[in-house]
Amino acid sequence: MLSNSNSQSVQLVDEWLTNVVIGLNLCPFAKKPYKQNQIRYAEITETSQAALTEALHDELTRLENSKESEIETSVLIITQQLSDFYEYNEFLEIADDLIDNNGWRGVFQIASFHPDYQFAGTAPSDKENLTNRAPFPLLHLIRESSLDKAVDAHPDVDSIPEQNIIKMNQLTKQQIAELFHYLMD
Repeated sequence: MLSNSNSQSVQLVDEWLTNVVIGLNLCPFAKKPYKQNQIRYAEITETSQAALTEALHDELTRLENSKESEIETSVLIITQQLSDFYEYNEFLEIADDLIDNNGWRGVFQIASFHPDYQFAGTAPSDKENLTNRAPFPLLHLIRESSLDKAVDAHPDVDSIPEQNIIKMNQLTKQQIAELFHYLMD
């Protein structure tokens, strides 16, 4: 089932977006659509990969058929599957194929977030992984046109990942426990 409810999972993801992504300025592009209420949260509670793929297709179609001023971006919150990070990564290939097969390459892209996110070449405990750790497996559907505008307006896009690593490494254990409490539960 796909919903835009105020469920506990939606509230937790909104808290993460507010306190971590925007609060730490990990993504300098997130604040504007958040303040303008242009982010759609969609909780997926289905347990089959086919239903998840269908929900992803439906949400990309919704974005395609909506005005950017109404929905700039969507965050799919996957609550009943893909808890294993490797399974999640395998699904990202399916999502990528879905974009290609529907002519959405260059129109949409997917940013990935997961409770166990781990960048290649890092240890699971490396703090830099926290930049992409979220309360649930997420698929963040981004309009390329919005991203292009934001990138063009940013003075130094290439420095964002390095600055985020520095921010994560400067967090104290207490700050990590407070900001990422959903990982500790």
